[in-house]
Amino acid sequence: MRHARPDFHVDAMAWSLICGLAVTCGVLGPALGFGVLLGRAVLPGIGLAVLAGALAIGRRRGNARLTAGATAFLQMTLFTILGVVLTYLLAARAGPLWDAELAAADARLGLVWPTIFAAADRMPAALLMIGGVAYHSLVLQMVVSIVLLAGAGRLQRLRIMVAAAILSGTVTVLVSGLAPAIGNLFDPHHYRTLWPSVAWLDRDLVLRLRDGTLRQVDLSHMTGIVSFPSYHATLPVILVWGLRPFSRLRAPATVWAGLTIIATPLFGGHYVVDVLAGLLLAIAGLAVAARLPSASAEGLLQPKLCGTPAPRTAGLHRIGSKDGVGVVHDLV
Repeated sequence: MRHARPDFHVDAMAWSLICGLAVTCGVLGPALGFGVLLGRAVLPGIGLAVLAGALAIGRRRGNARLTAGATAFLQMTLFTILGVVLTYLLAARAGPLWDAELAAADARLGLVWPTIFAAADRMPAALLMIGGVAYHSLVLQMVVSIVLLAGAGRLQRLRIMVAAAILSGTVTVLVSGLAPAIGNLFDPHHYRTLWPSVAWLDRDLVLRLRDGTLRQVDLSHMTGIVSFPSYHATLPVILVWGLRPFSRLRAPATVWAGLTIIATPLFGGHYVVDVLAGLLLAIAGLAVAARLPSASAEGLLQPKLCGTPAPRTAGLHRIGSKDGVGVVHDLV
């Protein structure tokens, strides 16, 4: 398989996209009259500082796993903040809503949403609870994936996973500006057990961004407002790919990701075409990221999780009484 030029590796792509998002927000925000509530930016700033500190410590100690894990968390945190801010900026200058077109596409697939909502409302509350928890667990899924891959020394796979998530997420943000939509809304007051969807809860936020009454960004309380494509369909696929080396987690991770995706239209307020587009983005993002070379040789940093443990390398095994490989090796 041909790879991209050797000086452009997966980390470089991720950082390039993050820098691009930062520059775009820095230029577009002031131009549209947006500002940041500085008092609400303290907590996110502390979190970023902690991650940057962990990255510095990992590099100074030569701890490749700590470095890779801190890098992954820092990249995903920065992407999340900048990506959400950019969706706000794009929503503020977006054109006509595409909800009618997206709803028509669902109808061509044979989906009648009032009937689907009514059927879902008759489902057992426990089943709806499982779907809701799965949908709202996406951040936790990402955290677990990063910790496991970093702890096991699967550093190249971790980099590919994060780069694919950032690449597909950036495309999601940009497409949302070209095809803005509020979402597949339903009024939860008309149903007995259905939860309010994220799209329903955030509908006023989208409208205030579009009519110009909201121009101050609260970094301590940010929510995704993208309908098409659905990042809640994209990210679980990428995370499941990342966890494939863990044989004992492969099946439960796949099932939980499937539940997350299935629950996305109902709990996220997405159209099915949003979900289908998100799945395609996941495949494309992984295909592109997997073609990029590693930032460094990782012969000793890639333990054979399904075979013999990797050799002990300085700085790679100081995790309690068991090293990272020993802890994670029990899972495979």
